[in-house]
Amino acid sequence: MNNTRFLLNACLLSLLSVLAGCANGRGHSLPYDSWYLSFFSPDYMEVWVETSEVVDIKNRGFSNVLGGTVSMGYPRAFSKGIPTEFKGNPKGWPTMPGGGGGKHVIGADLPRVIYVNWQSLVEPQTYEAYIEIPEKARQLMLKPEKAYCNLDGKWVTGYRNFLTIGLAPGGIAKVWLQAPCLAPIEVTRVVGKVDPRGPWLGESTVYDELSEESKAYVEKFGVPYGSW
Repeated sequence: MNNTRFLLNACLLSLLSVLAGCANGRGHSLPYDSWYLSFFSPDYMEVWVETSEVVDIKNRGFSNVLGGTVSMGYPRAFSKGIPTEFKGNPKGWPTMPGGGGGKHVIGADLPRVIYVNWQSLVEPQTYEAYIEIPEKARQLMLKPEKAYCNLDGKWVTGYRNFLTIGLAPGGIAKVWLQAPCLAPIEVTRVVGKVDPRGPWLGESTVYDELSEESKAYVEKFGVPYGSW
């Protein structure tokens, strides 16, 4: 992707078709109403997503899909102060990545490219990445699969329409397809580039604040570069 702003142009050029898709409530031929996009980061490696954008297979752009603080195992929500023991482990990716807080992408067809711009707060640094979704992954999103759900003890038929993206220091972005009761499948891994505009899309030089607990973890153990 040589043109680092192609996605924004796609959003403008496809505005009318996006509005048409929203008007009819679907704008796609998927076997479900929408697919779900979410972000998370390794323990203590806090991330703030500036913006995320989507271009679907019909070349329609969806801007400002999701942003803000992403999900993380540790520190726990509402935790205060520095613990006597750090229970989280940011090295590597979890076997079962959590879906985390996210958003349904309403009116979109299958994703072709996802753009994400984020602050990696432990460094601190701002990155941007263009994530091309392989055709094989899109076909998996259309494939119904039977699975046994432990929660209710029933067999169900589901689709992997949850697109989960892990964001880590160094500009690493890793993608999984998953769904309730279905095992996650790795899709792709991308190394993003530093956004020279800096934080807040160039509107400020100050990064979002790193929590006291994460700061203490990094000072004690460092950032496990190379594990993602």
